Amino acid sequence: MPDDAHEWVSFEDETHERTWMVDATFLESNWTCIFANGCQGVLTGPSPELVQGCCSYGAHLSDDEDRQRVELAATRLSADQWQFKAKGKKGTTRVKKNAEAVTRLVDNACIFLNRPGFHRGPGCALHVMAMDSGESYIPLKPEVCWQLPLRREDVTLANGHIVTRIAQWDRPDWGSGGDDFHWWCTEDPAAFVGATRVVDSMSEELTAIMGQRSYQTLLAMIDDRAHRGTPLPHPVLRRRA
Repeated sequence: MPDDAHEWVSFEDETHERTWMVDATFLESNWTCIFANGCQGVLTGPSPELVQGCCSYGAHLSDDEDRQRVELAATRLSADQWQFKAKGKKGTTRVKKNAEAVTRLVDNACIFLNRPGFHRGPGCALHVMAMDSGESYIPLKPEVCWQLPLRREDVTLANGHIVTRIAQWDRPDWGSGGDDFHWWCTEDPAAFVGATRVVDSMSEELTAIMGQRSYQTLLAMIDDRAHRGTPLPHPVLRRRA
């Protein structure tokens, strides 16, 4: 068996006229985000002391709606929640020469990233606001940020039918820049230490991507796999074993 083999589940979603293809191996794993708890960051060398996680290059916004949501959320942030609120008055996003919209950078990382030494601690200011107000961070943060390390990809077939693939983000998904990362969390056993499966710990994110009905179908399929046999362990865990 190839070292990087994954198992997938697939089902039809008649409500949205879509086929879901989901990486069961990753969703059954115990991966968890280790931001500020062993994450080495995505620079060209280890940089855990910076506590930047995957925020060093800013967020790539998926479309105009995503950009507008983030800009609107930024207007709600207070100086208590956001270290760079003063700099945010000049705008929080920009459009690159290739027409791609991204969040602005401040001091070599995303403008929304509070740094070590800030009185609220390091981390995303939008996430801080969500916790303070008791609301979900999903409508506030850039789409790529709240989905990571899940990656959604829509493919439209010749007959117009849509196949949506949900998998883990891997280095190649970032393009040539991914090769420069010193470290990536879905490749390191240090991140596979969660108390629950990804399908459980990221239920809110999966529901936002798929809808409640499709998520429940997915969850039932994953549970059934576990009851019927031994699912294929994640490649990182197989290598560790």
